[in-house]
Amino acid sequence: MVDKAIERCLALSLAARTQQGEALAATLAELDAALAEVQARSVPDNVPAAPPEAVLTLDLAGYVTSWNAAAETLFGYTATEVLGQNILFLHADDDEDDHIADLFMAEGDNKTVVAEVRRRRKNGDVVWVKLAMMLLKDESGDPVGMHASMTQVHEPLSEVDKISLHARIIEDSDQGVLITDASERIVSINSAFTRITGYTPSESLGRTPDLLRSGVHDAEFRAKVRAAMSGAGPWRGEIVGRRKNGELFPQSVTISAVRDEDGNISHTFSLFSDISVHKDAEARMQRMANYDTLTGLPNQCLLSQLMGQALTEARRSHEHGALLSVEIGRLGAISDTLGHDVGNEVLQAVGKQFRGVLREADVLARLDGNRFAIALLHIEKREHAAIVAQKLAASVAAPIELAQHTLQVRVHTGIAVYPEDGTDTATLIRHADVATSKAVHGEVEFLFYSEEMNQRAKEHLRIESELRQALVNKELQLYYQPKVSLRSGRIVGAEALLRWKHPVRGMVSPGVFIPVAEETGLILELGNWVLEEACRQVRAWQDDNLIMTPIAVNLSARQFDARLPERMADVMRRHGVLPEQLMLEITESLLVGGADNVISIMNELVAMGLALALDDFGTGYSSLAYLKKFPISTLKIDRSFVIGLPYEENDCAIARAIVTMAQQLRQEIVAEGVETAEQMSFLRELGCDQLQGYLFSPPVPADDFAQMLREGKRLAFSSR
Repeated sequence: MVDKAIERCLALSLAARTQQGEALAATLAELDAALAEVQARSVPDNVPAAPPEAVLTLDLAGYVTSWNAAAETLFGYTATEVLGQNILFLHADDDEDDHIADLFMAEGDNKTVVAEVRRRRKNGDVVWVKLAMMLLKDESGDPVGMHASMTQVHEPLSEVDKISLHARIIEDSDQGVLITDASERIVSINSAFTRITGYTPSESLGRTPDLLRSGVHDAEFRAKVRAAMSGAGPWRGEIVGRRKNGELFPQSVTISAVRDEDGNISHTFSLFSDISVHKDAEARMQRMANYDTLTGLPNQCLLSQLMGQALTEARRSHEHGALLSVEIGRLGAISDTLGHDVGNEVLQAVGKQFRGVLREADVLARLDGNRFAIALLHIEKREHAAIVAQKLAASVAAPIELAQHTLQVRVHTGIAVYPEDGTDTATLIRHADVATSKAVHGEVEFLFYSEEMNQRAKEHLRIESELRQALVNKELQLYYQPKVSLRSGRIVGAEALLRWKHPVRGMVSPGVFIPVAEETGLILELGNWVLEEACRQVRAWQDDNLIMTPIAVNLSARQFDARLPERMADVMRRHGVLPEQLMLEITESLLVGGADNVISIMNELVAMGLALALDDFGTGYSSLAYLKKFPISTLKIDRSFVIGLPYEENDCAIARAIVTMAQQLRQEIVAEGVETAEQMSFLRELGCDQLQGYLFSPPVPADDFAQMLREGKRLAFSSR
């Protein structure tokens, strides 16, 4: 029909102007009718028409002055019945509409006030309507009346409908809902509970919420949750729950109690959501913020956080630490020549190499470009940072093997020590970078920010280097310090002591080179050399028909491992030495590493016939409760307790206690560092068995000790 009308319009446009008027009007009317028909067909039949708006006017006293047909339909009153009446006849009995007048005052004369109110129909029904009111004014702007329009709104839900609606909302909610009774038995769950936890109603109803308990929360946390269930007030927080399949998952929870009319708790409800996705996203964001995307290492932000905590702790405990700034040399040339992808692979490989030589507690971070940082959060000595720098350089000394390339890099390390070089992270990084820059220009592996530390580190490295050469060049030798019986005055043994005769500096004190050997791992080589040399010497004396007393050999904690008995058996077999010709001396610090492991190794050694002595007793941290479990045959009183005898009251008390305890444990007692006759007399009266010290003899070369044995040298007192 529309198409025909359009065709006619087009035809008429070509006709004579004299026939246009009437015919055109008729055609346009026909077109309007056709369009109206099309529009009517396009509107669905089930779409309700908008409700009519009831409109009325009032005078300033509230009397009705006009009333339209929609108002008649809404309320059931005709205009004749309403005109002249006060509008109050529509109000419900319990309505108070004073607030509408207040709204007029608040909004001003030119505003429309809208409110939802209750109104009564002619048949007595009360309905809710949306009321819009505004003032009517004359030409002078003075109020002359009020204009009101009303449309019906839905009534509030009945209690039955409300309960039904709430039940549907709970069941369809994405949040898990768990309701327990006063006995904490589950009485209701929703479908989301099953979806999140895996427990069906048949598996959960009648049980307690403990079926979701993960066991990761402490007693204090559980007490807060139980307080909420006991009516202390709602609790909101995050809990780790356990699904039916055993998987742990984080959840956001609200727990609250429900009370009956008498105020007693009748039920408890929990609303919870699975926030695993949010936690994963949070973890990803945290990783992006704190970790380098290329190497996976901490970035400068996380490094600063960890350093800040360490610096706070260091100030409190007066400990030392260091920050190393490491620059990777030749990386720019590699990237320019082979591409940035290859350069990135080199950085990743270097990061792995560095991580492999560091302690677990050390923090390895990538700062930017070709720079790494290492935070040594706790070091015993400042010089130890130089050892770490050497290890870093050694870790990349060999060429790096990539898929298609074999590449060589160098590292230059700058070291800042705290608290001397700075007490905040930014300062330490800046000072370490300064030292790195100097190391690069000086073509050296590492430099300290402090010149004094550079000198100390150089001395440390010199001793290490020369000590390695001393092993090769046979500059080491054993001296022997006799142990003398306090009963007979005769030599009953000796302790083998390591000495280093430097070709230029002469005899080097063990106090200088032994700590370096411990720190660098050289102590293992030195310890093995001492065992070999002591056994060789014992065999040589035996071949010379010298009546040999037991020789004590000191063992480092690093030597004391599960293979020690095997190594001892091998060295004694090769040199033909009997177990009773040796004694092994260990220190208390060895016992701190784990008593059970140490005891098993000790028992193996004793089963082989070797005697064990505990050296420097009283200076370490071993528990006396453990001491009775160790198969120790000899206790050695440390020289620090002997030096004050017999005049220092505390030293006397300690020496007396050690002797008494050893006697109860049936152990021999040896006093070290005895230098005076007064010390000897006091120890002899206590019941000490042996002494070792300069009063009788300092440590002497093997030939001198053999001569003492041949001559039968004795202490200058008569045996009792």
